[in-house]
Amino acid sequence: MSSILKVIEKLKLNVLNVEDVPESFSSDVYKLTLASGENVFVKIPFNKDKLFREFQMLETLKGIIPVPKVLDIWYGDESTTGALLLTAIQGMPCTGDMDEKLSYQIGVYHAMLHEVKMPGYGYHVTDGFKLVDQNNWRLYIKSNFEKWKEPCKEILDSKLYERCILRFDGVFSALPDPDGPCIVHMDFRPGNILVNGNEVAGIIDFESARGGSSEIDFTKVNRYIWEVNPRTKIPFIEGYQSIRPMLALERVLPFYDIYDAFSAVAWCKNRGIEKNQTFLQENILTLRNSVGYGV
Repeated sequence: MSSILKVIEKLKLNVLNVEDVPESFSSDVYKLTLASGENVFVKIPFNKDKLFREFQMLETLKGIIPVPKVLDIWYGDESTTGALLLTAIQGMPCTGDMDEKLSYQIGVYHAMLHEVKMPGYGYHVTDGFKLVDQNNWRLYIKSNFEKWKEPCKEILDSKLYERCILRFDGVFSALPDPDGPCIVHMDFRPGNILVNGNEVAGIIDFESARGGSSEIDFTKVNRYIWEVNPRTKIPFIEGYQSIRPMLALERVLPFYDIYDAFSAVAWCKNRGIEKNQTFLQENILTLRNSVGYGV
């Protein structure tokens, strides 16, 4: 709690009430009620790069899609990474039932996000924009997977691990040419899509967003929207295609399913297996499913 008190002091806020926001896995998020009665959010990212990434993305997307407005930013000190003060969007995460109309609208906004061009494949850092090696998306994807092999090998049973490596090579070679570089959200799931009634009210959580190929952004849509409620898939795609063409999902999803789950296993190893046990098991199950191993 001490870091939020420091942020309140640094941003000179007059606060009546502080509420912790659950389900925020990487950053600390707090809902503040100000003396004026207004609700705002404070986000304290996990590291400084995430602070700058979110700030730059929210500034870039202002007026393009509904995102929180940055009211203030504190650049932190030696003990705190810094913080963003954000407007509150009137809406709730769309984790409930989703009908065709809402699904179509989410598809439209996702496509509008992907229509925003970026200077290259890469991400905002404290002192500018960092391109991935040779500005090559395929090389970047492959080198990430290489980096995750070691931590995953320590956690996964050896047969599952070997199957993942083999499967990766097969589905990697089937990928279509990357598009972009455009803005990719990297965590486009119902918890980050706010709705008001049956309308999209806003998209939140851009701390991992970057310049990428749109193909990486459909894994969570598929897992948490289409697979949960298959009737949402066609309207989502129709909404998306009203803005830009949809890529060859049948070539993209099998690859990113394994890429995303492998990444999550490595993340759990680095951030602590015990406290992320549920997330770890969910992703091990995804890997088992995607390689057809002992399901």
